[in-house]
Formats: sequence, C-alpha cells, structure tokens
Amino acid sequence: MPAADAMIEVRDLVKEFNGLRALDGVSLTVPRGKVVVIIGPSGSGKSTLLRCMNLLERPDEGEIRVDGERLTGDERDLNRIRADIGMVFQHFNLYPHLTVLENLTLAQQVVRGRGRQEAESIAMAQLERVGIAEKAGSHPRQLSGGQQQRVAIARTLAMNPKIMLFDEPTSALDPEMIKEVLEVMLQLARDGITMVVVTHEMGFAQAAADEVVFMDAGRIVEQGTPEGVFKNPASDRTWSFLSQILYHPTAAAVTG
Repeated sequence: MPAADAMIEVRDLVKEFNGLRALDGVSLTVPRGKVVVIIGPSGSGKSTLLRCMNLLERPDEGEIRVDGERLTGDERDLNRIRADIGMVFQHFNLYPHLTVLENLTLAQQVVRGRGRQEAESIAMAQLERVGIAEKAGSHPRQLSGGQQQRVAIARTLAMNPKIMLFDEPTSALDPEMIKEVLEVMLQLARDGITMVVVTHEMGFAQAAADEVVFMDAGRIVEQGTPEGVFKNPASDRTWSFLSQILYHPTAAAVTG
C-alpha cells in the first residue's frame, strides 16, 4: 500500500508487562477511510495494540506512524499528532459535574483553541449526528449508558480527528443499549471515517469492517475481508475462536 493511502502504520510492535509479551512483533496498516475491526480472545493484545496507537501505552520496540508522521521516537510533536487521534473507551469518561454540551466544548477550547460560540456550534452538530441533541443541557447521571457512550462518540467527533479508535465501546452496556451505539458506529463507517475497533460484536464486524484482524497471544494470526475471515478462516486458531463465538448454541443466542 502506498504511504499516502495509509492512515496508521504499525511496524514490529513489541510491548511487555512484567516480562510477558502482550504484543509480539505486531505489524498492521490501517488504510485511509477504512474500518479495521480487531477481534480475538481476552488477553490476546487487542486493547494493548489500540492503546499503543496513541501512546496511552508506550511500546518497547517498533514504530507507529499516523498520517505519515512518526508517533514513536521524537516526542516533540506528540501532543499535536495525538490531537488527531480520537479514542472512545469502554467506560465513557465523561465529566459528571459538566453538562453534555460542556463535556463536548471543553477539549475543543483547550486543545483546538476554539472560541465558545464555535465550540458550542460544533458540539450541537455532533450531538445531532449521534441523535441526542435534546440532551445537551443534561448531566451524565441523567443519561442511560447508551446515551453516555453516544455523548463520548460525539465528543470525539467534535475534535475533528483523522482517525477514531474504539476500545470495546459496548462492553459496559446493557444488551438493549448496545444496538443504539452500534447504529451510530455503522453510520460513521458509512461516512468514510477511518476507524479501528476492538470489539466482541461479531455482527458489527461483519457489517461494517473493510478488514478483520484476529489476534491471539500478542500476535496477528489472520487478517482479511469479513467474508474471508468469518466464512473461510485460514487458521485453525481463528476457526476455533469463531466456532465458540458464532456457532456455539449459547453464543448464537447472544450474538443474534
């Protein structure tokens, strides 16, 4: 892939915790405007890889480039590059004492240097985009989990990121709230936003991903199109994992 077509380039990434390799030489390219979904069992390194992509975790070895700029190494431009990387976490990380609108405008004013009026205009547009503009004056405690996660997504969008990273964004939600968040994410995918998503929601992966990456034991075992990975996995380990998630009777009831 030409460098101009790559939004994130990860090369030979290694990350250790207490002598154990969470990432063992991972290389991955995320194309511009595409959705890459990372799946795998717990402890496979998925979230660690995602957190390394904006240096919330600092790799021990390897290189990361974002839109052609090196994120690892010389950190003089780290904050500027990081400002272009949006992150949505499992837990919503909203400021409880601020209203929804204030949660969306704070980072815009501090990081992007926008005036209050401009920040509020952008915030309202993004709240409208995720379907909760009427909640602008509410506090997080007055919202459902699904609504809070949509606020978190809108807050990230308001920063105009070049790429959005999602770390299991529905794992803290009740089952009935998952759908509303996934619908927002599906629309973002249709809008052509570059996204890397760590998730256990196989239906979302099949519907939204341009590429699916399966990880196990800190390595990428397999990657390819959703149809290829889900319907004809090349690796026995991928097949074993998917057979438990997709084809086990109790799993099928959960994944729908």
